[in-house]
Amino acid sequence: MEEIWKHARALRNEATDAERHLWQHLRGRRIGCKFRRQYPIAGHIADFACIEAKLVIELDGGQHLERSAEDAARTRRMEANGYRVLRFWNDDVLVRAMDVLDEILRHLGSVR
Repeated sequence: MEEIWKHARALRNEATDAERHLWQHLRGRRIGCKFRRQYPIAGHIADFACIEAKLVIELDGGQHLERSAEDAARTRRMEANGYRVLRFWNDDVLVRAMDVLDEILRHLGSVR
């Protein structure tokens, strides 16, 4: 198995609270599209990806404040591969989950 897939599996097993919370809303086509979690795209591992809609959802914690240049490069690489990338702060997912889901649904609706 390729190393990136092993790393993705490890990340799935070590999900953050925000990732686990959002996954409960995305799994099993609960919002109408199939999402995968910790899915390799363009040499990076996306937190969540809907392949059919070419949509990536990234959740950022406090450590991302120092990694904004890396995150921007990662986003550009995924976009160059045809994906749209939505970024949300972990706190938004935990405190305002319905607002986050509304935003995701709005982006999914624009591709249907």
